[in-house]
Amino acid sequence: MDTCTAAARLVVMDVDSTLITGEVVEMLAGHAGSRPVVAEITERAMRGEIDFAQSLRERVATLAGLPVSVFDDVLAEVELTPGAVELVAELQGRGWPVGLVSGGFMEVARPLATRLGITRVHANRLEVRDGVLTGRVDGPVVDRAAKAATLAAWALELGLPMSRTVAIGDGANDLDMLAAAATGIAFNAKPVVAQAADVAVAGRLDAVLTLAPFAA
Repeated sequence: MDTCTAAARLVVMDVDSTLITGEVVEMLAGHAGSRPVVAEITERAMRGEIDFAQSLRERVATLAGLPVSVFDDVLAEVELTPGAVELVAELQGRGWPVGLVSGGFMEVARPLATRLGITRVHANRLEVRDGVLTGRVDGPVVDRAAKAATLAAWALELGLPMSRTVAIGDGANDLDMLAAAATGIAFNAKPVVAQAADVAVAGRLDAVLTLAPFAA
């Protein structure tokens, strides 16, 4: 178990359109020729108009036949959100634990986390057979309930009360996690999320450091 400073807070972030500027499923779909239809489904899911698990399975189905090498291609395309590196470095410097929980994919989230020195990551996995994607998710979908449960599990593991947790996200799949945390921050978020969160922030990700939970 990690040791935390007395003033530490657990900070858990979404990945797609929060830690990074884009949506990985859309980047993958770009290689499958299905980006327009996948982007439309993503928008509806992020606005909360359709069930996330259903929407994810529909989008992943369009990826069938892609070689596993596509993950390296997408990792090369990913752009970290301005301020992401600075935010993570500041939190780690304080001894605050940081976690990533994503409705995206572990195949991309894990290397990103490793690059940033983050060890706690929870995301979906894509089913692979004979070196190609099958178009199915491997295991339970990381939906909004799973995100909130992951936040609570990490806090328990760290020995931190929920009153010392912060969650940051942008889409409807983050709503339960934002509600469960002591402070839920909507970042560059859809209107439904900005309205439900404790506070909404736009622009650089490290702008959250000006908020009360991060005050020294």
